[in-house]
Amino acid sequence: MAKSEDKIISVINYDDDNSTLVYRHPSRDFNIGSQLIVHQTQQAVLFKDGKALETFGPGRHVLETKNFPILKNAINALANGKSVFHSEVYFINLTTQLGIKWGTDSKIRMFDPVSGLHLEIGASGTFNIKIEDGRKLLLKVVGTSPVLDSSMIFGPTYSAVGLFRGMVVSKVKTTLARVIRENDINILEVDEHIDELSECLKTEINKVFAEYGLVIPEFFIVSIQTPDDDPNFRRLKAQHAERYLRVTEARIEKDVAIEEQGVEVVRSETQKKKAVIKAEADAEVLVKKGEAEAEVMKLKGYTYQDETMRIVGTAAASNEGGGGSGVASDVVKAAVGLGVGVAVAGKVVETVKPILNQDGSWECPKCHHKGNKGVYCESCGAKIDNEETWECPKCHQKGLTGNFCPNCGHKKGDE
Repeated sequence: MAKSEDKIISVINYDDDNSTLVYRHPSRDFNIGSQLIVHQTQQAVLFKDGKALETFGPGRHVLETKNFPILKNAINALANGKSVFHSEVYFINLTTQLGIKWGTDSKIRMFDPVSGLHLEIGASGTFNIKIEDGRKLLLKVVGTSPVLDSSMIFGPTYSAVGLFRGMVVSKVKTTLARVIRENDINILEVDEHIDELSECLKTEINKVFAEYGLVIPEFFIVSIQTPDDDPNFRRLKAQHAERYLRVTEARIEKDVAIEEQGVEVVRSETQKKKAVIKAEADAEVLVKKGEAEAEVMKLKGYTYQDETMRIVGTAAASNEGGGGSGVASDVVKAAVGLGVGVAVAGKVVETVKPILNQDGSWECPKCHHKGNKGVYCESCGAKIDNEETWECPKCHQKGLTGNFCPNCGHKKGDE
């Protein structure tokens, strides 16, 4: 709200656009007791003879010497019977100015730590800015200027219109190249580090802005321009692409190998399980077969010993040996194959051995018929056993050779 400079006013305030950062009120003569109105997003600084007397925050302030004793020396004269003081009031806009664009005016020559090449890049983006200390800004930047607009902070040129342009661009160039080198950032992967680089630039630029009462709350790199026309850069991109393809192929081959290995492990485990199941099934078949044969033998009146001796005799008689381990050994094998203990099989062999010939034939101990091949004598029907057998008179178990019946325990010779 502009006021005529030759009119003494009693209300001092400023309501205007948000892009104005600093505004000097046009009136310089104020009544004692005038009201200074400072909005929530503002700060006001009272000057006298080029010196900052007082800083006012948001609210309504009555300019009286009892409230602000420093004003006592600012009173100049009486006007229309009222005490008047001559001074200036600056209003400071504390809101954040958004989307101020920046960009490097020339290429940044930098060293790429990965390739070892010197390359030239460019960068651009935006930043937000706000006034943190209005008094410091007034003393160091504004001076006697009546207005400071946001466009004047970072204008299109290095003139007074762009007060901080040169400083920002210089900081971007030196900091960007240094951070890329110190962190070994590949220029071909620089976009992945934009947030990190933006944060570093904000920190460095704020160190300078703090001297002027300004702060950058956010700083953004929007794009980094790479030297696509540089032959070295094009060759670097080709090498990087080739290396990436090789790494990708190796990773795929590894994944396939791991998958195939897993399939082979599963296949092997499956085969093992099948083998176990088959072995269990075969064993079950043998058990059932053995139980069936035992049952048949029992029904026919044979004992296990009878059947064992029969098979042993058959094995011995059918052997046409000569060489090897001999007939006795074959008999032992046949007996053991039936589940007979080695000691029992050996005893059987010792029993039949004296009457077995080298060609596998035998002489009947009863009628002395020679050349018998089977289990029984071809002449008298006697068994190959050269030992007499007896029948238990109590349970009628036949083919007994021991002194006691294995079925009922009856002693041989007792009636």
